[in-house]
Amino acid sequence: MAELRTDEEQVEAIKQWWKNNGSSLMIGIGAALAIVFGWQAWQNQQAEQRTEAASQFVTLMNAFGTEDETSADTIAFVAKTLRDDHADSAYAVYANLMLARVQLMQNNDAEGAVESLQWALDKAVETQPLALVVRSRLAQAQMALEDYDSALATIDGAKDSDAFGARFAELRGDILLAKGDQAGARDAYLAAREQGEENRNGVLQLKLADLGVGGDA
Repeated sequence: MAELRTDEEQVEAIKQWWKNNGSSLMIGIGAALAIVFGWQAWQNQQAEQRTEAASQFVTLMNAFGTEDETSADTIAFVAKTLRDDHADSAYAVYANLMLARVQLMQNNDAEGAVESLQWALDKAVETQPLALVVRSRLAQAQMALEDYDSALATIDGAKDSDAFGARFAELRGDILLAKGDQAGARDAYLAAREQGEENRNGVLQLKLADLGVGGDA
């Protein structure tokens, strides 16, 4: 009988524990399940968004390669859609790089190109190689607007730009020359030549020759 009472007491103790703690336990289990299924749903949503962004970017690439009368409109529409719906994706950054090229080269819209590239630069700031490419394009667009001080500031804002050193030095020379500073342009072109030996016989050397600098200077 003592054993029976013990069993009965154990059952009663379990009932009492469940009465006191059962609701909390169920809430905890429910919360854990919600976290698990919520995480899975979030991952699925992210995968769907990446797929959608990639599909839209393919559409933009096709339009970029076509260059017919509707391609510019298609590129602008898709780039804006990626900015609005997938702002944190690399697709949106690349799309606005391509949009800026169309704006600058086809539409003669330097102001629009600057806006697209500034947005791309803000998003690419954590991806250094891509940020350097965007920064170079932005400085060129600002130079096209004759906003030379902003273009120089854009170049000066580059970090860890050793790989782009020659390119930025040459671009600085272009900006200074457009600004009317021939001495500054000469120094910048010489710095570019020192950093990029492959440019000695290229366009850079022609720029130096126009400033009266020979190959041995």
